[in-house]
Amino acid sequence: MSNHIKGSFDGSDLKFGVVAARFNEFITGKLLAGAEDALVRHGVSLDNVDVVWVPGALEIPVAAKRMAATRKYDSIICLGCVIRGDTAHYDHVSRESISGIAKVARDTSIPVITAILTTENLEQAIDRAGAKGGNKGFDAGVAAIEMVNSMRAMESRAASGAPRLKILNKKRPS
Repeated sequence: MSNHIKGSFDGSDLKFGVVAARFNEFITGKLLAGAEDALVRHGVSLDNVDVVWVPGALEIPVAAKRMAATRKYDSIICLGCVIRGDTAHYDHVSRESISGIAKVARDTSIPVITAILTTENLEQAIDRAGAKGGNKGFDAGVAAIEMVNSMRAMESRAASGAPRLKILNKKRPS
């Protein structure tokens, strides 16, 4: 029988840091509104949400790392929008911003959730910022709450002396 650990969607006692890129602010502003809506709908007071605006997607990891270093936040949500242009700049910005955010999460063990849209065109960005594709900022807010509560559940299980979680990568006997 496997052991399942799941995070709840109750954010009432949680604190969040949000990093939002000003570049393509007409999109990131909608992502921010979506993230804040998700947090509030799940019990988070906006008094427990700090938003830092940075110039663009490449600056997001630095701000996320600084926020994580304070240990004030249960999770950090990163919002941005990179739209493909005529040069390879899009590829570099997309890759480096996402990679940097993932590194912050790995290095700090704080859930760092990304909603950096990487789209081919403006229409796709609009669709993912509240139109027919939903609002990826909202999704990020919900994911942040669930991740914090999942991690708390893992810590609680470990502290209670419950049997260790099974390691899935372990080689099975033949």
